[in-house]
Amino acid sequence: MQTKLTELLNIKHPIIKAPMFLVSNVTMVTEAMKGGIAGCIPALNYRTLDELRVALKALKANKVEGGSFGFNLIVNKSNLKYKGQLEVICEEGCDFIITSLGSPEETIKQAHKAGIKVFCDVTDLHFAKKVELLGADAAIAVNSEAGGHRGNLSPQELTHLLNINLTIPVISAGGVGCKADIDKMLSYGAEGVSVGSPFIASIEAGVTDEYKQACVDYGAKDIVMTQRISGTPCTVINTPYIQKIGTKESWIESVLNKNRKLKKWVKMIRFSIGMKDTENAAKKATYKTVWVAGPSIEHTKAILPVKDIIDKLVN
Repeated sequence: MQTKLTELLNIKHPIIKAPMFLVSNVTMVTEAMKGGIAGCIPALNYRTLDELRVALKALKANKVEGGSFGFNLIVNKSNLKYKGQLEVICEEGCDFIITSLGSPEETIKQAHKAGIKVFCDVTDLHFAKKVELLGADAAIAVNSEAGGHRGNLSPQELTHLLNINLTIPVISAGGVGCKADIDKMLSYGAEGVSVGSPFIASIEAGVTDEYKQACVDYGAKDIVMTQRISGTPCTVINTPYIQKIGTKESWIESVLNKNRKLKKWVKMIRFSIGMKDTENAAKKATYKTVWVAGPSIEHTKAILPVKDIIDKLVN
């Protein structure tokens, strides 16, 4: 199927394997490229810039015709590694960058100099218009069915709203777990889809078997929003641990977040604590089961290789 996304990235199918914190890795993206789609990894999955550079070199070596690879950058002040990550990515090169949680202005400027396309996560028309004016190559419409940090508008509403007001392609993110979902998103006017949660339960995913199995055992009804991970509402599986700690910010965070000078620091501390809990749960056995996922795990029935998950999405 040919769309503006397949043309932009020279891929066979209009699908991006979404960047997922701790989950995405070089092996997953390599298999995604072999399957004729694009794959993306969060730069934050690498502790050092040297490790990020090694991953870039490996993906360039693994590049195949009909596939594409990119990296996700958190572009706000909470990511203290941002400038270094951008520099390394532009030096080594990749097909695209996805920006999240902040202004993509500097990323677009530097990436375009290096011949790298930039797609920007957006949740509303206001920010979508801003990134278009800054020169984004596409808008990733993060809707109310996405996993992780999601938007407030339904896939149909957000895609339609952006389509009639933007000239750049719109890629729908959220609510895709099978081929019928992709067909539905394209019928709304999307030029492609970003798919994350179905790939958590892949053999190649860099997380524990317990996390993968949870995506098989739990379903859409088990996904809840929590403010206790990054300071921004985030979707997680409603494990007994999540039920125990609750999903609302603490009273002291609530008070401090009302102070303009302290708000940034409170969010940075919450982000640091929440990411550590998430990392521990993803990488080793722990009672603190903080597993990020979206409602599209409803369609996940077994732990499969990435290539089989792609086959289910396109056939």
